[in-house]
Amino acid sequence: MGGSAPRRVHQPPVETTSFVDRRDELAEGRRLLATARLVTLTGPGGVGKTRLAGRIAARVERAFPDGVRFAHLAGLHDPALVPLAAADALGLHDHSEQPPLDTLVEQLRDRRLLLVLDNCEHLLSACAELAAALLHGTTGVRVLATSRHRLALTEEHLLDVRPLPVPDPDSDLSAAATYPALALFADRAAAVAPGFELTPDNRAAVARLCRRLDGLPLAIELAAVRMRVLGVDQLVARLDDRYRLLTTGSPAVLPRHQTLRAAVDWSHELCTEAERLVWARASVFAGSFDLEAAEAVCADPAPNLNLNLNPAPNLNPAPDPNTDRRTAERHGRAERDRRAEGDYTAEGDPPAEGDPPAEGDPPAEGDRKADGDGRTEGDPKPEGAPKPEAVHPQDVLEAVAGLVDKSVLCREGGPGTARYRLLDTLRHYGIEKLRQRPGEESAARRRQRDWAQEVAAECERRWFGPGQREIVARLRADQDNLRAALEFSLTVPGEARAGLGLAGTLWFYWHACGAPREGRYWLDRALDAHPEPTRERARALWVAGLLAGCPEDLTRGRHRAEDARALARRLGDPAEVAHAEYLLGLMALFGDDLPAALEHYEAAVARNPVDGQLPSLAVLDQVELAASLAFLGHTDRAVEVCEDAHRLCEEHGEEWVRSYVLRVLALAYAERKEWDRAEPHARDALRRKLAVHDVIGIGLTLDLLVVITAARGAHERAAVLLGGADRVWAGIDGNRFGSTTYNSARKESETRVRVAVGPEAFDRAYRRGGGLGLTAIVSYALQEAGRAVVPGPRRADGGPAPDSVRGDPRLASLTRREREVAELVAEGLANQQIADRLVIARRTAEGHVERILGKLGFSNRSQIAAWVSARR
Repeated sequence: MGGSAPRRVHQPPVETTSFVDRRDELAEGRRLLATARLVTLTGPGGVGKTRLAGRIAARVERAFPDGVRFAHLAGLHDPALVPLAAADALGLHDHSEQPPLDTLVEQLRDRRLLLVLDNCEHLLSACAELAAALLHGTTGVRVLATSRHRLALTEEHLLDVRPLPVPDPDSDLSAAATYPALALFADRAAAVAPGFELTPDNRAAVARLCRRLDGLPLAIELAAVRMRVLGVDQLVARLDDRYRLLTTGSPAVLPRHQTLRAAVDWSHELCTEAERLVWARASVFAGSFDLEAAEAVCADPAPNLNLNLNPAPNLNPAPDPNTDRRTAERHGRAERDRRAEGDYTAEGDPPAEGDPPAEGDPPAEGDRKADGDGRTEGDPKPEGAPKPEAVHPQDVLEAVAGLVDKSVLCREGGPGTARYRLLDTLRHYGIEKLRQRPGEESAARRRQRDWAQEVAAECERRWFGPGQREIVARLRADQDNLRAALEFSLTVPGEARAGLGLAGTLWFYWHACGAPREGRYWLDRALDAHPEPTRERARALWVAGLLAGCPEDLTRGRHRAEDARALARRLGDPAEVAHAEYLLGLMALFGDDLPAALEHYEAAVARNPVDGQLPSLAVLDQVELAASLAFLGHTDRAVEVCEDAHRLCEEHGEEWVRSYVLRVLALAYAERKEWDRAEPHARDALRRKLAVHDVIGIGLTLDLLVVITAARGAHERAAVLLGGADRVWAGIDGNRFGSTTYNSARKESETRVRVAVGPEAFDRAYRRGGGLGLTAIVSYALQEAGRAVVPGPRRADGGPAPDSVRGDPRLASLTRREREVAELVAEGLANQQIADRLVIARRTAEGHVERILGKLGFSNRSQIAAWVSARR
């Protein structure tokens, strides 16, 4: 059972270049969001909708106490994953079997936040369904969408994002720098031609160029790159030639579509052959990628992949029987792919559901355009035309550098290394070029899947060891690419077994640092697609059972674990038998059958790990043995088992399993009522769980800290922790899987605390805890007695950063009325409720909140609430 919340950056894309002036659109976007709950920014590809949405969201952030979150949908192609992507962006943790939209609405019912859905055009129906569910099922959630097409909901307000205005080249241009299109060109040109600026001599030519490009920001940026080798007049002349060739094609293509196509075609023609191939092959990446990934996918097949991952110690190293098979299959397929007649087409690559090509999309088949040698696309190459040379791994770096220089690839930061991304418009263009080369697309997608398999397998081998946080960050950065690899495997005939293997290999990602619900989604699809009795199926069965997250699903989880064990025994695979048996013991423990759990784990630990057994699960056998002993009162032995397991974790530099060891050690001391010894271990466990965002582990440890804190007499603090723990569990299972073993002590503590502080004080403290986000409640729980923690700036989940509150000079800066308002904010009251309570106007209440935010240096109400709670 379990898993942790996906942790990914869900903020606007980092801006690596300056933002052109769009004052009117910014003001209109803010005005619309103040009155409407669904605003869609529409416009052609390359017009700048995503960056504008990011700017609007930043301007209105303070109006949303629960923050602003971005759901990036460009790399998503399966409509079924849209609600999960939204939950991921919002930091929600759904383990239930309810329809995902129902769960999402239930968890957001009392939140006040802005959700930005970026790039909806290829998933219109799913995005419209999501937006409608949020609008009808909540009152405080607003949606800002970007799309080339409207969502077609009655509540939708549209903001048309137009190309940048361009002056008449023959008019008075003395104020040329005030025109955003010209300013954008000058800024980008100066980046490649230092010293370039608008002058009386060149501003007419720049205006003519920008007018020819229809003021489209992407087209202007691509053209500006040519300033490295050409002057402005030369740019205009050459673009005119390119444009004339383009307009000899289909008259049905819209003018702006032709303009962007001309700019992209020109960039493509100026690339070397290797750069063109890398551009086309890189288009199979659904998200960003690093150089190692580019070398694996964009180069022609090579014997080995260099993943730049150092091997970590393994408790029981054993060869992976699938590795050699995958390698042989990969190289055996390469020749077959080169002879293939047809290519795989990724679902979601067409422009949008049921719509004609949008402005800025690649033209439909039949819209023919001239190529650089005068031919039209689709014409056969002249006899004897040279075939493109093979791209070797060592050539990819140079090609990537060239594509970055030409603004085709965007360079962005990543976990430990630089990453690269194709803008959606340029990715679609690359896919189109790839499909013109027989067999290339299926070969590139298969290489991308094989690369994903190798990365997943290497991360699994390294999981029980140092660097877990880096592994989490890397896999989160590659989430869209993992999805693309799974989708390819489960939609192309003959690839299902590989997809099943990939989904099972990622067990630790789904369970310990990923999304359990998404893991179940892929595993269910893969198990249906590959029913044959294989090792991959045995693995996938118990992993699917491990991800069961609510009482209703535990029965199915147990059946799957039993099926996995039976299949693994039939296949003679003792490692998969041991993995399935770990899960069956866990089911007994959470099912309150403590004697059976104890007997099970005694036997598992006594037999020692078998060859090929996952080290994490081998040590977790010891953890669950210690938990069973502690619950049954055998605390001395429980501590002894924990200490042995802790030594193993320390030797390997492991953190995730260690956090469970520490939690059970705290449990054993709590069962002895040695609260002073229990609390430090529980806090240490909580700190480590937050590092990998193990949400179930955080919930279990908060519950234990409630018991410890209440027993030590800090009743109001225990009530705050209760509120925070219940908020964490609300996204998992509020009933704690129906387990009496894991629920009874917490319930007894809640009753004792409520009596000790009284119903009114209890409710007030409980609401304070419930108003804190995941990071904030963990930070609150980690505070030592007499020491407080203040939220750091701009944490969307309300997460605080260390800072002393006792004697905080900022407290003295607040007036008496502002302190009253801060207390009411901490209670979760909205501005109108604060106004009603204090008998003041709503505008006055809003002014107080704004001044409090400014004086405290915070950016949202959650931070005020955390700060007030910490002071108490």
